[in-house]
Amino acid sequence: MKILCCLLVVVLCSLPGLAPASLIRADKVVVIKKKRVLLLVKNGEILKKYRVAIGRNPVGSKTRQGDNKTPEGEYVLDRRNRSSRFYRSIHISYPNAKDINRAQQKGVAPGSDIMIHGLPRNYEDVGELHTVTDWTRGCIAVTNAEIDEIWSFVPDGTPIEIRP
Repeated sequence: MKILCCLLVVVLCSLPGLAPASLIRADKVVVIKKKRVLLLVKNGEILKKYRVAIGRNPVGSKTRQGDNKTPEGEYVLDRRNRSSRFYRSIHISYPNAKDINRAQQKGVAPGSDIMIHGLPRNYEDVGELHTVTDWTRGCIAVTNAEIDEIWSFVPDGTPIEIRP
């Protein structure tokens, strides 16, 4: 009986949509700014799709600190903050060498601390309505339930591509 139960668990976890979140791992995150969407991808297949809010100045790539733009390009999700002022956050490796060089040529600081994060404390109940407008300073925002899900699906070191 024990063997039969173990076999059943293995079979069920191998079926799409039935595996526990702890067994699902995305190998890439893609953000499409124009569509305000974040995709979790594995082997070229979309696992999950989320509506997002991005920087208040959404057109174009981040070029300097304080421009309220979300960067564009290829980065890595490199660390986590369990007690962010935006519930939880996952850090994006912005700025990369290209971003730093571009900022230096303009004589400005490139900015930093770009994250995928949940909602600010005391605004958790806003839920999906937070996507009605772009409100971040350059980060990518999802609901708290969604950041919990992304947190479980995306290990540190996962590449993220942010497209216009």
